[in-house]
Amino acid sequence: MKLYDGGRAPNPRRVTVFLAEKGIEVEKVPVDMGQLGHKSAEVTELNPLQRLPVLLLDDGTAISETVAICRYFEELHPEPPLMGTDAKDKAIVEMWSRRMELNFLAAVANAFRHCHPAMKEWEVPQIAQWGEVNRPKALGFLEMLDGELARREFIAGDRYTIADITGMIAFDFMKPARIERPEHLTNVMRWYQAVSSRPSAKV
Repeated sequence: MKLYDGGRAPNPRRVTVFLAEKGIEVEKVPVDMGQLGHKSAEVTELNPLQRLPVLLLDDGTAISETVAICRYFEELHPEPPLMGTDAKDKAIVEMWSRRMELNFLAAVANAFRHCHPAMKEWEVPQIAQWGEVNRPKALGFLEMLDGELARREFIAGDRYTIADITGMIAFDFMKPARIERPEHLTNVMRWYQAVSSRPSAKV
């Protein structure tokens, strides 16, 4: 089993943090995304969308998409549960996981990809206006989340889950996306301090 890894890029990092929380070690194949290694023939054969990470199983099966890779490991190693326990809990974690991905991480990523000069060769066409539109979208989502976090410790409940992993990494990615940290959102900042202090956040 090998994990084709893109280092500190948000999606590869989500899997890395997930594995660290599980205490799972997987052989990694480093891919230099700065040199467009994710567009190589080798990666393209495994994932025609040319995106990382990709998990290559021993039988030759290639699994891409971050949450799909995490689901694979969750099924093999259910403890600690990062994607829910019973039917209700799994649905709530999935709900918040998708919200964090589609409404927060995607907005931050769009701001970065469409505004940062380093992404000009990657995001074609790069539309600065679309990037700018996404900055208030990300902050607006955090305003909503601040109210939710007034009622519980973590995003999906009283236990750390994959939703917190996605949220933390999206929050970290606000800096290169040039989105100002919302220090006035006390519940969000309390949550971020807690999740970013976990050992898994340092891997």
